[in-house]
Amino acid sequence: MQERSSVSELANQLRRELNRYSPGGKLPSSRALVERFRVSPVTVSRALAQLAAEGLVVTRPGAGAFRAEPHTRVDPAGDTSWQEVTLSAEGGPELVPRSVDASGVLVSLAAPPPGVIEFNGGYLHQSLQPERAMASALSRAGRRPGAWGRPPMEGLPELRDWFARSIGGVGGAVTAAEVLITAGGQSALTTALRALAPPGAPVLVESPTYPGMLAIARGAGLRPVPVPVDADGVRPSLLADAFRATGARVFVCQPLFQNPTGAMLAPDRRGEVLRIARDAGAFVVEDDFVRRLVHEDAGPLPRPLAADDPDGVVVHVCSLTKATSPSFRVSALAARGPVLERLRAIQVVDSFFVPRPLQEAAVELVGSPAWPRHLRAISAELKTRRDTMTAALRLDLPELALPHIPSGGYHLWLRLPDGTDESALNSAALRAGVAVTPGRPYFSAEPPAGHMRLSFAAVAGLGEIAEGVRRLRVACDEVL
Repeated sequence: MQERSSVSELANQLRRELNRYSPGGKLPSSRALVERFRVSPVTVSRALAQLAAEGLVVTRPGAGAFRAEPHTRVDPAGDTSWQEVTLSAEGGPELVPRSVDASGVLVSLAAPPPGVIEFNGGYLHQSLQPERAMASALSRAGRRPGAWGRPPMEGLPELRDWFARSIGGVGGAVTAAEVLITAGGQSALTTALRALAPPGAPVLVESPTYPGMLAIARGAGLRPVPVPVDADGVRPSLLADAFRATGARVFVCQPLFQNPTGAMLAPDRRGEVLRIARDAGAFVVEDDFVRRLVHEDAGPLPRPLAADDPDGVVVHVCSLTKATSPSFRVSALAARGPVLERLRAIQVVDSFFVPRPLQEAAVELVGSPAWPRHLRAISAELKTRRDTMTAALRLDLPELALPHIPSGGYHLWLRLPDGTDESALNSAALRAGVAVTPGRPYFSAEPPAGHMRLSFAAVAGLGEIAEGVRRLRVACDEVL
């Protein structure tokens, strides 16, 4: 094999030879592969990364590449025929104007003025982003054969397979055929809500919930109906009441590190939520937005709801953006049954496909040794930042209640003292040099109290966290 041979050809040759090795067996070293096939080390590295992204090999820094342990995919035994009724059902006669209020989203997207500490950011600070790994992945991706051509409409097969395994686990609960690659979580949520509910229909949402999702719903002419959340996630009895009262066919939730409360759906509620939705003939849109921002002390995470859903109740949304960069907009929609074709059709009409170079870069990134290293690093750093902000708030601002300390995500949700003018406090904070996120946009109806969300991921470091809390103390002294 000559040096000019493609990565694809080398990967195909190695794929054919994998049966020579027992599961867990070590492949020849990169040096041996270079000498045998007469290719460059870069070509070998890229070929192994491709096989790693496909789940065929496992690479271990300093140890080499090994054949992955096999897993058996199990065909789902669930019944998705109920979806034909739900997808054809008419919404209520009352239409909602399709006005779009982006203010709740812009709070987290707009850069604050110079010198203002960013406690309102929704993404990792630049120092926490895997910039070197992303740049290397993008560079390698640009040299992949066909990288600048038209990708499959559903997304690159190896990227769909990686998302399927990350959602459903190695047992094959979710297959690549049930995954669509989308351009970021916001785009995926938009596609899901447009596919599942006609204009004027009610959609059940957690209360409080992500303002961007409320903006999507209202922009599609849907009527958000709040279902309260407590420390264990959405309250099933109220969810059942809401389905009965509204006739809704969609419930949107964030079972893991909910935004903004940070709550996790309790184990005994997971199956109950799916049962309630199934009995109502409704879909559950699972926004699994920060699974890769787990903190170091979190312990084992529960599986996505989609991994335990053979009947196609769950439409799952997940993304690489939060764990990488706001511009690395690669995400996935996973669904089972007739709804998948509707999701696919809407995405094609809206955006055709995610640019292939970005998909290729995602395959390179998640298949590289740098990816698990990055996830471990941010897991430790986010815990340190969370603990630093929590300690500073308890010391300097004890009057701001902190009912829950999350073990994942990038923010804290604070309750303001009764009677606090939320708008006045936000303005005072900005004058003091710290930007915070007001709580009001997180509620689709009247909020029970004033709140504030503080992000600890968008600042430069621990010093800015301490200084930002000090500035917030100044604002509270002015308003409270």
